[in-house]
Amino acid sequence: MRMRLGWVLAALVLTAVMATPRAVAANLCVNPSGTNGCSATIQGAVALAKAGDVIYVAPGVYREAVTIGVPLALIGSGQARTTIDASGLGHGVFVDGYDHPGLAGVTISGFTIEHALYEGVLVVSAADVIVRDNRILGNDSVPGAVFTPGAHTGCPGQPGSGIYETDETGDCGGAVHLVGAVGAIVSGNLITGNADGILVSDETGESRANLLANNVVMDNPLECGIVLASHPPSGKTAPPFGPHFGVDGNTVIGNLSQNNGVQVGGSGVGLFSDGAGPGKVSGNVVVDNRLIHNGLGGVALHTHVGPAFGLPADDMSGNQIIGNYIAGNLADQADTATPGPVGININSGGGGSPVMGTVIARNTIRDEAVDVAVNTPALVGVHLNNLLGGQTGVADVCALDGATMCAGAIAAAQNYWGCPAGPGASGCSTASGSDVTYAPWLLRPATPPGRPDQDQSGRR
Repeated sequence: MRMRLGWVLAALVLTAVMATPRAVAANLCVNPSGTNGCSATIQGAVALAKAGDVIYVAPGVYREAVTIGVPLALIGSGQARTTIDASGLGHGVFVDGYDHPGLAGVTISGFTIEHALYEGVLVVSAADVIVRDNRILGNDSVPGAVFTPGAHTGCPGQPGSGIYETDETGDCGGAVHLVGAVGAIVSGNLITGNADGILVSDETGESRANLLANNVVMDNPLECGIVLASHPPSGKTAPPFGPHFGVDGNTVIGNLSQNNGVQVGGSGVGLFSDGAGPGKVSGNVVVDNRLIHNGLGGVALHTHVGPAFGLPADDMSGNQIIGNYIAGNLADQADTATPGPVGININSGGGGSPVMGTVIARNTIRDEAVDVAVNTPALVGVHLNNLLGGQTGVADVCALDGATMCAGAIAAAQNYWGCPAGPGASGCSTASGSDVTYAPWLLRPATPPGRPDQDQSGRR
């Protein structure tokens, strides 16, 4: 009896297993004619997809906007062969974790994405999104748009306006925008002809642990090439804005950022709090990038509010700027002014928020009037850099900015100033400001990362 019962139970288990559908990902396909079991549109295939499915898109031009709300991989046949043309439409591809909470695990690869009214690729409140090996061209194409930098509204009709995007007013979009994203990877993309390149912001939640790697970001004229920006929480388009969620622990590595922001002023890489604080941009790493010929500094870190205005300080702490090549960028302006073209600008404006724990090391900077400019009531370390501009290597610009809190200091020992004799010698860059310490200095250019500098120090 016991043996017969065992056989019955085994049979019931086998029947249950056979009756339960297996959770196996499917491969779906898209081609322009909708033949061979494929969808004729990308959105049509997305509507059929289940979690984990892969959608392969054949060569062709797909005139549509694509919204994704489930984990899937969207794979084109190569950026020169498969195009999403979003002319007259809001976004090229929208990864919508705002309306699909918990969305994670989306890949977008192998497309040209162009001509959207706003962003080419928009990712909101989603995790583990990969945007790789695409061309993202000519987006932010709003006809007759009038941009107002510093305002918090200004793009009427924009999808989600006032819901998740609170500061799209220096432009109305760009190439790639991560909002409240966690663990995203944006890699190997060509990004050109948009208003801006890659924007990471925090309207719907903290944007953290994202990787921006090996992208070519060039000729985006209205804003920065790559920017990490803290904005007010979604729905807060008027005071009181409340604390921002934060843009923290992101890595910007191995990118080319060139000729961006030349119309209204945008940096190669920007780390910004927007003045509707308190904002938070902390613990980010900008490493091994090539940042040349942009409309502000190669790297610009700006905070605009703080104790000098009777307001809470922004948190712009613990950011690292390491191993970049920076050349031929333009001057910073307004409340973060520099006395000429600038390589790196760490600036609290008039608000006096202390920028603490900044690391500036192993950068090579040339063809700038000021290689490293600083205005913040905190200690900033500048070490093991090649300061080759031939004018001012390191400068305190606090007085130039009209700031009232000029209690900071710049520790600038162990840099190479363009010649062995050190700051101020013929052929060397100089140091500007009584709070800049620069001895000992390097007698020859700093060696590449990971190699000892040995005995290169000079003392005065």
